[in-house]
Amino acid sequence: MTIASLYDIYLQHPQVQTDTRKLQPGDLYFALKGASFNGNDFVQTALDAGAAYCIVDEAAAVLNERCLLVAEVLPALQQLALHHRRQFTIPFIAITGTNGKTTTKELVTQVLSARYKTYATEGNLNNHIGVPLTILKIRSDAEMAIIEMGANHQKEIAFYCTIAEPDFGLINNVGKAHLEGFGSVEGIKKAKGELFDYLRAHEGMIFINSDLDYLSTMAQGINRQYSYGTANAQLIGKALQGAGLLNVAVLSSGMETSIQTQLVGDYNLPNVLAAIAIGTYFDMDIDTIKQALEQYAPSNSRSQLLQLGTNMIVLDAYNANPSSMKLAIENMAALQTPKTKWLMLGAMKEMGDSCAEEHKALVDLAEQLQFKEVILVGKEFEGIDHPYQWFETSTAAAAWLAQLDLQEAAILIKGSRGAQMELVLEALKKA
Repeated sequence: MTIASLYDIYLQHPQVQTDTRKLQPGDLYFALKGASFNGNDFVQTALDAGAAYCIVDEAAAVLNERCLLVAEVLPALQQLALHHRRQFTIPFIAITGTNGKTTTKELVTQVLSARYKTYATEGNLNNHIGVPLTILKIRSDAEMAIIEMGANHQKEIAFYCTIAEPDFGLINNVGKAHLEGFGSVEGIKKAKGELFDYLRAHEGMIFINSDLDYLSTMAQGINRQYSYGTANAQLIGKALQGAGLLNVAVLSSGMETSIQTQLVGDYNLPNVLAAIAIGTYFDMDIDTIKQALEQYAPSNSRSQLLQLGTNMIVLDAYNANPSSMKLAIENMAALQTPKTKWLMLGAMKEMGDSCAEEHKALVDLAEQLQFKEVILVGKEFEGIDHPYQWFETSTAAAAWLAQLDLQEAAILIKGSRGAQMELVLEALKKA
């Protein structure tokens, strides 16, 4: 079956599904394969659930005329997405980076949606399956498309660009993450820089944080740039002093506007400024941008400020790496509050050979900033000399916390998704 023929079917049945448990009548089912599953084995389940057609790559999975055989399902899904993308002339904005790319994507979406019909990556579906699925959800009424791109190895971003063909792009930062796959920070720069490489080659435009010199180096040769930052930028902003939530002052059209966000931490300032810069570039007035940003409420354990009785919780436990951990700990140290400060830190994953060194650096930072109440969770902290409470699992930490009567505490909960630090939060809720 050709992609053109498959596209004709897609236009009649534009809902695409790869999981039979989520499939609705009339959906197209793509029978993807993975290391531990084969979607071809679930074709009958998909048909019973009302799939309009099943796209398969094994002859044995062709059970009736509603089963369409292709050479390989995943490339067919990706090529279908590319074909769909090429039907649009609207701006396609790609966003990648180490820390905060999902938050940045959410903020940009919030701003642009205040004026334009905007389609964006849902959650963090930013991989080789999520990128094409995101594109295939874009409908004919679209005025803006925002594609988040994640990566844990070289050439990944470059490949996503061949599917999404972005004409605008943003790398919000480059830090230590997925060192197991990249090997070094230079390796991460090279991988994230593949977005700039694509835009440079295709005369695209970038939005760039002028405060990060290395981004300017990575962006050399890209003629179309719109800068944002705390100085020497087309869009200038700063964080206002305060406790808890981030308040931003932004200079626009020669006037200063204050924007009170619902995000925790000054480390979110570049993410907010990126959204303001993109909104401004696309002819949105600052009052509309301000209203959109002030209405945005973070979720999914990202930069959330929670109040539990007399305790204040800074919840940022969706993901973690050395760069984001350092920023969160330093932000906690700078927090102006009479409450007793606690750090509840889950281990970082995919650190490779740097694992022990990076976890030791976190402990050293906590001691340097004179934190007294610290809980460390995960085998990665085992064997590191420190004066703090350590638990091998978040379940054990939660059981210990459940017996405490914490009051008047300001608590940072942060860790990689695999550390399951949400269990610690549940224990605090029950205490």
